[in-house]
Amino acid sequence: MARESESGLPIEPVYGPDALEGWDPAEKLGEPGAYPFTRGVYPSMYTGRPWTMRQYAGFGTAVESNARYKQLIDNGTMGLSVAFDLPTQMGHDSDAAIASGEVGKVGVAIDSIDDMRVLFDGIPLDKVSTSMTINAPAALLLLMYQLVGEEQGVPAEKLTGTIQNDVLKEYIARGTYIFPPKPSLRLIADIFKYCRAEIPKWNTISISGYHMAEAGASPAQEIAFTLADGIEYVRTAVAAGMDVDDFAPRLSFFFVARTTILEEVAKFRAARRIWARVMKEEFGAKNPKSLMLRFHTQTAGVQLTAQQPEVNLVRVAVQGLAAVLGGTQSLHTNSFDEAIALPTDKSARLALRTQQVLAYETDVTATVDPFAGSYVVEKMTDDVEAATLELMAKVEELGGAVNAIERGFQKNEIERSAYRIAQETDSGERVVVGVNRYTIDVEEPYEPLRVDPAIEAQQADRLAKLRAERDQAAVDAALTALKKAAEGTDNVLYPMKDALRARATVGEVCDALREVWGTYTPSDVF
Repeated sequence: MARESESGLPIEPVYGPDALEGWDPAEKLGEPGAYPFTRGVYPSMYTGRPWTMRQYAGFGTAVESNARYKQLIDNGTMGLSVAFDLPTQMGHDSDAAIASGEVGKVGVAIDSIDDMRVLFDGIPLDKVSTSMTINAPAALLLLMYQLVGEEQGVPAEKLTGTIQNDVLKEYIARGTYIFPPKPSLRLIADIFKYCRAEIPKWNTISISGYHMAEAGASPAQEIAFTLADGIEYVRTAVAAGMDVDDFAPRLSFFFVARTTILEEVAKFRAARRIWARVMKEEFGAKNPKSLMLRFHTQTAGVQLTAQQPEVNLVRVAVQGLAAVLGGTQSLHTNSFDEAIALPTDKSARLALRTQQVLAYETDVTATVDPFAGSYVVEKMTDDVEAATLELMAKVEELGGAVNAIERGFQKNEIERSAYRIAQETDSGERVVVGVNRYTIDVEEPYEPLRVDPAIEAQQADRLAKLRAERDQAAVDAALTALKKAAEGTDNVLYPMKDALRARATVGEVCDALREVWGTYTPSDVF
């Protein structure tokens, strides 16, 4: 009896040559590192070196997060991934009324250049690649990172890393937006231009399907809506006068890895193939790097359970294996206790050790694309690709990603998928070990990491001290220049950097832009 995949596509009990009847390996596969990149974006993949092992971390104050980063580096992490608290993500200072109760809770509180200095104290920015999960205020955090690098004596051309900077998915699935779509896209285009001139090795955007998947998107929905957002960003940059090959090589993507290994591998392969074709045929990209869909993967937090949390160690290992077999460029493995609270030092270390076991104790790094030619994976890749293209065509029919967002299309589709998953779980049709099958009567006690509520007052004190010490006239002049740039067509990152150097806060800079651009209010009209 056939089963259905997470995307609702049939999975047959047995696959044979007939599954690939009329299938052309040259067209569908190519060689690793060559168009259409189905088999991976680099010829040698992990046979040369493994993926970048990142660990997403950040909580409380910059001091506490700095200590965690140093521990991760000592334990073999190859790249840092910074989690910011909600006030920072929404462009508010820690002492703002709206920030009450949220300071330092889901990430680190960064209010100014002072906090950024502390966050990276003793961490050589010319040797560490840093990914920052920040969207609406991404430009601010990038500029503060550059300023800290300058203070360390690190030239901007040596800085490497990524800002997520994907505001379109915020309107679809996450909600940490600030400005309406049009000025948000203008800001992203300014970031592309700024980084090309000032920070050339920086990945300017990480177009994210992860958060859509966490909201309930199927694999086909995840890549369809993510690639549609990517197309919108490329169109925006081209319309702003940029040549596609000037910025496309620095685009990157961010996907989830679920426990359903076969479909996840198929999803990653299909995504690479579709993106290469879009960049070549629609945008006329000539540089092979512009055609490469390079992506970071995080294991599926939504699949972790608070019940029997140690079982999550197994889930994360399986999810990580799916990402590796799918050809990810970097990977974060979730800690087993993340369904309960922020990870402890021990659980974060175990998550990193999971990646190290995959890289150094298995043979999955010995050969490139081990699933190439598999009847089931190649057929599933074609099926996911077809379902993805159908959804992308619907987005185009609505006028592109932004128009579809304003109609509520993507959000509505994802909510339908999430409802289906919830129904299947409640009925027991979808088995979740420890939740609706193989449960235990009494859970073992577990002591989670807790964030000190005194952090909020500490950050408020730091802000009061900063405002008393700084040159307020210089801050006011810089913020005025920023508003003038926002009203016109000048790149806003240059006056923004001056304001941050003068110790303007995240909230003050974002408020200056709010005055000019306004804020976004969602509507569900689809």
